[in-house]
Amino acid sequence: MKVEVGDQIPEWVMERVQIERMRTMAAILRDPNPVHWDVTSELPQRFGGRTINQGPLGLSYMINMLHEWTGPTSVRHINVRFPKAVLMNDHITARGQVTGVREEGGETLVDLDMWLEREPGDKPLVGEATVVLPR
Repeated sequence: MKVEVGDQIPEWVMERVQIERMRTMAAILRDPNPVHWDVTSELPQRFGGRTINQGPLGLSYMINMLHEWTGPTSVRHINVRFPKAVLMNDHITARGQVTGVREEGGETLVDLDMWLEREPGDKPLVGEATVVLPR
């Protein structure tokens, strides 16, 4: 695989963020916060009755993108910030752009900026990652 600075990596799409997945994640994480599963609670009401996706679920969309591009053991570093909420029923696209390519310890490492995009310019999660390219 040939990669250069400025390249866009293949995107990963979550057609619709589903409340059922948020409820399941709340149970797995033992997260009692109703903002993830109760559309009638106070904070979701501020977002038109839409529950708020857990941070780990949003992060998983980015990880899915990286894994589909370079494989399930490729991630070497990841740093993510959560400036906005991902909400129930959002259509989310994980995107990334290569910022650096280097050889280190016999591996080709790729640095990239990555983000979730609800619509052009609306990025509820942003971050950086380093992955190793498959041989």
